[in-house]
Amino acid sequence: MHRRHAIQTLAAASALATLGPLAHAQSNHITLLNVSYDPTRELYVEYNAAFIKHWREKTGQNVTLQQSHGGSGRQARSIIDGLAADVATLALAADTDALHTNGGWIPKDWQKRLPHNSSPYTSTIVLVVRAGNPKNIKDWDDLIRPDVKVITPNPKTSGGARWNYLAAWEYAKRKYGGDQKAQEFVKKVYENVPMLDTGARGSSVTFAQRNQGDVFLSWENEAYLLDKEFGSRVDFVYPSLSILAEPAVTVVDRNVDRKGTRAVAQAYLEYLYTEEGQDIIGKHFYRPRSEKAHAKYAKQLPKLNLFTIDEAFGGWDEATKVHFVDGGKFDQIFTRRL
Repeated sequence: MHRRHAIQTLAAASALATLGPLAHAQSNHITLLNVSYDPTRELYVEYNAAFIKHWREKTGQNVTLQQSHGGSGRQARSIIDGLAADVATLALAADTDALHTNGGWIPKDWQKRLPHNSSPYTSTIVLVVRAGNPKNIKDWDDLIRPDVKVITPNPKTSGGARWNYLAAWEYAKRKYGGDQKAQEFVKKVYENVPMLDTGARGSSVTFAQRNQGDVFLSWENEAYLLDKEFGSRVDFVYPSLSILAEPAVTVVDRNVDRKGTRAVAQAYLEYLYTEEGQDIIGKHFYRPRSEKAHAKYAKQLPKLNLFTIDEAFGGWDEATKVHFVDGGKFDQIFTRRL
């Protein structure tokens, strides 16, 4: 099920979508749907309000912005299956690439259309623990201890879960030497995972509200949100090595051309790169690309020892083929456990 948060409501929205470009051309009000991944809810609530104001002042046109959130892989599948997204702001480029390979919803070179390979911000993976860190969890090695239960979502449906998995794999590969040792290590991690939620926010709820597990493998921004809401009950730890996560954004060409919303959808994504957009990104604990915003939020976003998906795994295409396709390394690890 997909949850949509409407910043404003518009009774005629569905009718406009049906009538397509002509209806939008004759209307002073456009509706856009942003299909995103789990932890961006709060970011886009504030960002959408800022963009609505900006677009109205610039063009005199009113915009309704709707949000849909869930596991990134599942969200990509929903677009492929017909969810009328104007923009996709998913957790990883591999999920966005699927929109090209499964139906041609976007062009193959979609990453070239915006700066930084269409990634307006970055993030990373951290370890959220119980307040006071009673299990003394400091690094990835602690996740394989028999007394530690690990909360992480399912890499088959969650982009964040894939970042978690690959961060643990590369840590073990570097420390213990080679992919075989890494696979053994990651297998032990998943032996300590009592359940797999479909998305990062679901795992966040499992850890913080249902009090399951000793450590939650989390997006950095989600860790800060948990600290704000449950500060007396949680802490978080930066591991010695983690992965540079680069969530990407794109207009969904087939939908915006059918609906006549390309201009405003493109402007919506470009606004992420403005100083106002970058400031909102930093405010919500993502790592902005702008030097000004990065400097403003540097204290809450420390320098880290990070590796990229390209240098460690040869890019998302290769990582997906090896680890996440049916029968890949993750299935081998988790199937053997079952």
